[in-house]
Amino acid sequence: MITTLNKAYTAARPEDAQAAPPGLTGRSFAITAAGLASVAGGLGVNQPEVWTVLAVETSGCGFLPDRRPPILYERHIFSRLTGGRFYDGDISAPAPGGYGPPGPHQYDRLAQAIALDRQAALQSASWGLAQVMGMNYGMVGFADVETMVAAMCDTEDAQLAAFAAFLKSAKLDGALRNHDWTSLARGYNGPNYAQNSYDTKLGDQYNRLSAGPLPDINVRAAQLYLTFRGFNPGPVDGMAGARTMAAIQQFQQQAGLTPSTAIDDSLIQTLLPG
Repeated sequence: MITTLNKAYTAARPEDAQAAPPGLTGRSFAITAAGLASVAGGLGVNQPEVWTVLAVETSGCGFLPDRRPPILYERHIFSRLTGGRFYDGDISAPAPGGYGPPGPHQYDRLAQAIALDRQAALQSASWGLAQVMGMNYGMVGFADVETMVAAMCDTEDAQLAAFAAFLKSAKLDGALRNHDWTSLARGYNGPNYAQNSYDTKLGDQYNRLSAGPLPDINVRAAQLYLTFRGFNPGPVDGMAGARTMAAIQQFQQQAGLTPSTAIDDSLIQTLLPG
């Protein structure tokens, strides 16, 4: 949950891939049908409502090409958690800002903060599909921020579960069920939500998604795992377009697999990250 800036992460692109440093990657598993159904059912909503928030927060993708979850590092949170003792105007400052581009750059900033105070640094970043702040680890059911970050690095299902837990803890699940985008925007993105048209973006995304089609879980997983492997399936959006099919064919050829256009569990198992 970003309280000061509504950013739009570009879905994972292979050209942005780079080796991830140890400690902030996990299995990097994509959303499953069971995980999505569990979260939607627990919140009392349908899939379009869930995809709506994810689309606005991170363009609907919970991992970068290097398999780390997308983050946004908040210098003012770090300053507050450390009593301002590391003030430098960039990594630690009382006012929000200085974000720079999304993606790996945010991890560069986080690494600098970790060198000063690891626990405060991890709490000062928002994590995963729904950008849940590390400082809210208790609200979303974790004993500490390290456990939360490990879960965010492990699966998008865990990221989804944290999103649902936050909505319930913050009593925002009703706003999502009622499509009260203004209340949801204020509670999820902070009092300055209107500066970024956060509520309007939520409404627009819901209108689009409720009219269909919704992301296909298998297609989306294939796109994510192909990206990890350096292929170019296009955006991780669950829509099987020409680039996705071409990337699948390239993977099958390189892996010596029988060519097939089926995007099913068998293909997903061959693509799973090791």
